Amino acid sequence: MRGTRHRTRSRTRSLLAASAAVAGLLVPVGLYAAGHVGAARAATSHAPDPEPSGSECRTSVQGSRVVAYCHNPYPSADRVQLHTECARWWDIDADSAPVAVAPGRTVRLDARCWKDVDSAWVTHAAGTTAKVS
Repeated sequence: MRGTRHRTRSRTRSLLAASAAVAGLLVPVGLYAAGHVGAARAATSHAPDPEPSGSECRTSVQGSRVVAYCHNPYPSADRVQLHTECARWWDIDADSAPVAVAPGRTVRLDARCWKDVDSAWVTHAAGTTAKVS
């Protein structure tokens, strides 16, 4: 019985040693292949996304008055414009003059209707709009 146990341990040790040797030989091959796959992906990668830009605007409507605060956290300037649509047919809709928002700055835009405001929104020079009703 002792002889069988010794042979089993010997086989187990030799199998473990052989497995370690095979793994030691395969790891560099796998790393080499992974490096070539990564290099191929880097060569065919997509163009980088454009730098984020544009002001974040918060618009509030209270009765017949509209106020918008626009803050620009990005390094490029933005131009914003407040648009107000009045609820009554006889009330004149208004568009504010475009205002430049420098990087790291906040601007206040305001407008009003004679009676009630139907909706108000801010447009950016890039053409994006954020509409509030």
